[in-house]
Amino acid sequence: MTQPPNQPPGPGGFGAPQDPPPQGGFGAPQDPRQQGGFGAPQTPPPPQGPPPGAPQPGYGYPQQPPQQPGPYGQPGPYNSGPYGQPQQPGPYGQPGYGYPPQPQFPGAPGTPPGGPGGSRNPFKGKPALAIGAAAVAALLVVGGTVWAVTGDDKKDKKPVAQKTDDGKPNPSGSPINPGDGSGAGGEDPENLNEGRQPGESKVLWYKEAPDAPGSGADAPGMWITSKTAVKAAYKELSAYNVGDGKPTWETIAFPQKICAATPKATSDDKVVIAYMSGASDRAKCNQLQLVDLNTGEKGWKIEVAEGELFDSTLSLELSLTGNTLMVGRSMSGTAYDVTSGDKLYDKKKYGDACFPSAFAGGDRLIQVASCGAGGDNEHDEVQELDPKTGKVKWTYKYEKGWRVSKAYSVDPLVIYSTNEDKKAWNIASFTAGGKLRAQVDVDEDFAPECGFGILNRELQGCSGVAVEGDTLYLPTEATTGANEIVAISLANGKERWRQKSPASESMVPMKVVAGKLIAYVEPSYDAGGQVVSIPVTGSSHKPVKLMQNPQGAAEIENGFFSKAIDWVDERFYISTTRLTGNDDSKEKLMLAYGK
Repeated sequence: MTQPPNQPPGPGGFGAPQDPPPQGGFGAPQDPRQQGGFGAPQTPPPPQGPPPGAPQPGYGYPQQPPQQPGPYGQPGPYNSGPYGQPQQPGPYGQPGYGYPPQPQFPGAPGTPPGGPGGSRNPFKGKPALAIGAAAVAALLVVGGTVWAVTGDDKKDKKPVAQKTDDGKPNPSGSPINPGDGSGAGGEDPENLNEGRQPGESKVLWYKEAPDAPGSGADAPGMWITSKTAVKAAYKELSAYNVGDGKPTWETIAFPQKICAATPKATSDDKVVIAYMSGASDRAKCNQLQLVDLNTGEKGWKIEVAEGELFDSTLSLELSLTGNTLMVGRSMSGTAYDVTSGDKLYDKKKYGDACFPSAFAGGDRLIQVASCGAGGDNEHDEVQELDPKTGKVKWTYKYEKGWRVSKAYSVDPLVIYSTNEDKKAWNIASFTAGGKLRAQVDVDEDFAPECGFGILNRELQGCSGVAVEGDTLYLPTEATTGANEIVAISLANGKERWRQKSPASESMVPMKVVAGKLIAYVEPSYDAGGQVVSIPVTGSSHKPVKLMQNPQGAAEIENGFFSKAIDWVDERFYISTTRLTGNDDSKEKLMLAYGK
């Protein structure tokens, strides 16, 4: 059965990929309830080499592209989105939801360091060990205090660390003390603002990472309020004044390592941190603690109960929708009132052996379930839930073979899915009522960063992608030279515009502010990163530089294995999301840049 694009699908799998149109292209869900659905995937035509004069595919690309490459059914490496990682066992021993066993194509996002391929994408994995001694040289620690540099930027003067007395950014342009505000100070071997050129930003403050085990540790989350920058790392939750880096409240030490956190805060700046029940191999990620980001005050604390057989809390997925905290296990979820910690309801097995195990929060609460494992009716389902009651508002079924992997946005809903057998990916947008709206019709290899380790457990665990209004912004994979950001219509899946990175390094979207896309340009080894704005309307989409980071910090900025980034109140924040545990050097945990 073949069907041309923009025609209603014929009989077949409900809400799932169909056989592709003759024009080729890549696979995606179809919705028989909606007319004019954006084309369905088909069996690709016989492979052949690229046409004469066409550029050869880069490393990590399919060696035999389809005859007429296009977005539908294009056998692509999973480069186009998040990569697969093993996860919790699913029902009947099947792989748990969200982590289908996926081949690690060379160069695919998340390919482990040292593996094949690679990318200039700033969010790709980098070697876990320090790149160079200068990049991670230990700051002088006096009485447990980390001091940063004061003084001017002249190379012939030795930087001297000293305590600052106010919470304002240092007008000298030198880093501010990121420690605890005590100690006698002393000489600092690093001056991250050394050689700073006119117009470059300043490192306002920086923080070193706590000691971590040799096997490494997670450092999930980074939350920025109007006053405080908060960061989790291993067993600690620390807060710093956004202007000078002084601690705003005493660091919270958890008894065991942090294993999950809500990606966003509540409307009154509270987050939920999950930590392990113990240090043994049998320990569970089941201890929840509410924390106020502005004060460090602890709220309620609860223990998440185990589910039924195979339904484990070895790892959790946390999301917030209004006052509802949803806690996802491997095969079920439990909702709590975030203000009190009281249990609201459970989401358990339903229908044709459907096990809900992935949730996305924000303006809406989205649930994904894996159904009919191992049977003829095996498929994934996406549902919207009433966050207060758990009642299902609508259900959308994907066809067998398609795994829902990530939610790029919940309002509007944008879902990324993969098909291992077809080696294809799909990005689809949905209406508020849960009907398929459009599928991305751009023949590109996209490269957002979608986490690793515990971070890949999250349905919303992607950065380097932005959705605002009716437009999706995705970075392309850089194969040779600079990459591009592509703006895609969520109404029809077509490309609106694209903009090349202003530097040789990759550029990734962060957010849309006042009608402008804020993007981050990765640093090189001889230049700091950039923050740029790109007008989202009009005929010109040329990037305007908002911030050029100093070269003195470029090696550190470029050396994070994985990172979280944010732009708030004209300050740029960058932090690691994974500690290497390397005892030979002191890792940086977080840096703040300003003008």
